[in-house]
Amino acid sequence: MKPGIHPAYGPVVFRDRAGGFAFLTRSTLAATTTATVTWEDGGTYPVVDVEISSASHPFYTGTARVLDTAGRVERFQRRYGSGRGPA
Repeated sequence: MKPGIHPAYGPVVFRDRAGGFAFLTRSTLAATTTATVTWEDGGTYPVVDVEISSASHPFYTGTARVLDTAGRVERFQRRYGSGRGPA
């Protein structure tokens, strides 16, 4: 790797504000934030607040709504017919 062209790569905490969930990982985003947090191991790390993560996303939490596609198709066919017009 060429020296001096890559961003700093270090530990950073990603915190989901909606879900109250946080995890420690390594990222290049550590240099873009000035906020810090004290982690479970006693170390102080930069923190990045995210809008949504697997802890609060409806798909991962099981609260996603299932769309009634069969009913929509039937309603479309009743309204507009089979779709075959005069030849």
